[in-house]
Amino acid sequence: MHPPRTTRLKFRELSMTDLDDMAALLGDPRVMEFYPAPKDRDEAAAWIDWNVRNYAEHGFGLWAVDTHDGEFIGDCGLTWQTVNGTPHLEVGYHVRAAAQGKGCATEAALACRDHARDLAVAQHLVSVVHQDNRSSQRVAEKLGMRRDPSLRHTSPIHEVFSMRL
Repeated sequence: MHPPRTTRLKFRELSMTDLDDMAALLGDPRVMEFYPAPKDRDEAAAWIDWNVRNYAEHGFGLWAVDTHDGEFIGDCGLTWQTVNGTPHLEVGYHVRAAAQGKGCATEAALACRDHARDLAVAQHLVSVVHQDNRSSQRVAEKLGMRRDPSLRHTSPIHEVFSMRL
């Protein structure tokens, strides 16, 4: 089950009908600036498959985020990530370049944070953010997270932000 609608956004499960939108999102060098490389169409399909498996196994994953009018904005949701060698619930997000800077990532991530509280599957929520990605760091801070130097991701160029739920 996905988070409820927000003021401007709605969530839904990703499916292969989203492949064109997800390939454009994950293939955009601006969106993927802090990843090793943009993803190709096959990698975008694998991303969708990973989330479909997450929905089945955990009841959550990254959801498609649309405006109320049905315009695809990006993805946002909850996934398990390895931090300090153990699974931690993470809120993650990707927003189309044209929709960035308008508060969409924050609005979607706030809804996912609240949904994580409602699910009560974890006591903490994290966000793993590239050390140079100031925009995503600000989103994490707006959720109430703080940089937590006691938590380490396997990648040395990523910082972990966390909060109690």
